[in-house]
Amino acid sequence: MNDSIYKKLARVLDTLPNGFPPTESGIEIKLLKKIFTPEQAEMFCELRLTMETADEVSLRTGRDPLQTRDILETMREDGQVFSVKFGEFRWYKMMPWVFGIFEFQNDRMDREMAILLDEYQPFFEESFTAYTPQLMQVLPVEEEIKGVHEALPFEKISALIEQSQSFKVMDCVCKKKMRLTGHACDRPLQVCMAMAPIPDAFEDYGSGRTLTRQQAYELLKETEDMALVHLTFNLQHGRIFICNCCSCCCGVLLSINRFNVPAAQVVNSMYVADINTDACTGCGICASERCQVNAIAPGDVYGIIKERCIGCGLCITTCPASAMKLVRKPESEIAVPPLTENEWFEERGNNRGIDFSVYK
Repeated sequence: MNDSIYKKLARVLDTLPNGFPPTESGIEIKLLKKIFTPEQAEMFCELRLTMETADEVSLRTGRDPLQTRDILETMREDGQVFSVKFGEFRWYKMMPWVFGIFEFQNDRMDREMAILLDEYQPFFEESFTAYTPQLMQVLPVEEEIKGVHEALPFEKISALIEQSQSFKVMDCVCKKKMRLTGHACDRPLQVCMAMAPIPDAFEDYGSGRTLTRQQAYELLKETEDMALVHLTFNLQHGRIFICNCCSCCCGVLLSINRFNVPAAQVVNSMYVADINTDACTGCGICASERCQVNAIAPGDVYGIIKERCIGCGLCITTCPASAMKLVRKPESEIAVPPLTENEWFEERGNNRGIDFSVYK
């Protein structure tokens, strides 16, 4: 098979702010071949990061309208484009590799794809964590920030839930990949949640289970009990998911441990844990059972390694001596998230030194 269209697709994805770095082995080309047909790859390269109807795409590109609509529908079903329906019209736009195409392969993933993803992941992680803004923001256990600070809406998980009207819990794509490659952890698979500000948003949105708002809150409490970190898009507005993550599966948390880099380089967080050494009994529950990023140093009493702490609050909820608390970082260390996804793209593109204006 001619690789030229897949090499073009790889360049397009790497030109988007999120990136898609090339490798010497060409594993990224094998991965794209697994996900896209040549026809789909050609169509993707002609799309934009802004929503268009199939008719608008066909008019702009000179493609046949019926063929354009058919290809875009197959791409929607195959998780290669983002699509929403408003009234009688369906809109489409290209997606970055992450957050985007990778996550939307959940229903299509088989062992072959999982192996390819696993091989490519370290290359992508190393490149991705080299730039800001970070993709993900930590949403701390909310009861642990009450009284600490009057948290802004984008810092509170309850604000995100209350702003949404549709909820769906789905398999975690990272956990699924690990299971298919023989590295499953002991936590449940179906733990990650999509949200939308309109009712009935997920009627034709892949597998999973719809939730009520109350069930969404219950899921979050269950995942906190399992020591899973709440992560969402590093934006102030337009966040559509909450991933509930462990460091044995999650690419974001794995990269902190894999590359031994400061947590703030990988995730955005407004808080850090603190231990009262006079109260600490040295039981070790926080380090051995709760922390996902090796941010707690053992000893007769335990201490926080601040550059590794992601401020999730999971260590605090089970401390039998009540010796731990969350502390808000100094304002000089807090990076306020971009307002919208478009602002995130602009800031990220500028920091990477790329021109993606042709895809706007």
